[in-house]
Order: sequence, then C-alpha cells, then structure tokens
Amino acid sequence: MAATASNSKPLDTPVEVRFTAKGVPLAVRHDGRIWAVAAEPVHWFTRTDWWNTAKRAPVGCGDLISVEHWQLQVRLTSTSALRTFELRRDPLSEQWLLAGISDAGAAAA
Repeated sequence: MAATASNSKPLDTPVEVRFTAKGVPLAVRHDGRIWAVAAEPVHWFTRTDWWNTAKRAPVGCGDLISVEHWQLQVRLTSTSALRTFELRRDPLSEQWLLAGISDAGAAAA
C-alpha cells in the first residue's frame, strides 16, 4: 500500500468499475470520464469496526466486516499523466466508492 500523497483529497464518490473476467479492474468511470488502468493494481482488505456499528444481519447472510480496496494507476489517454485512484467497497455493498485521488508522481516519491 503506497502512502497517500499530500495533494490527495478524500472523496467517497460512487464510481462504476469495469473488471476483467478474473475480477481485476480495467477502467473506472468517474466524473463522466473513463479512466483506464495503466499498471498492475494493488488489492487488499481491511476490517470495519463492527463493534461500533448497528449493523445486524441474519446468520449466513455474508461477510459483514471485510472492506475491499483497490489502488489503481489510471490515465485518460495513453499520453496523459498517471493518477492514483483508491477504491473501496463496503461489506455487502455492490457500489464502489472512490476514496481518494492523488498524483501518481507524488505518490511514488
């Protein structure tokens, strides 16, 4: 997981993500534009603080604590600058959220 760049901004904006058949992100639709994934994505999971939530669910309904994350290097065109998108999907949600955007060059520094 890369450190967040100083020019990143928290968003939590709903986005559409297109995946390969193997479940790897290919592109993200954000703010009316398609951002193509331009490097190998980084994938990880975190856990929610379930003890502080009021979420209740019947037995067997699924995983209520795993938050899925992807860090993607994306660009609008083959010649545009790379940006870093961090995506998050909360437990039992189908909606991906754009958690943050940073300049790829600053994130790598």
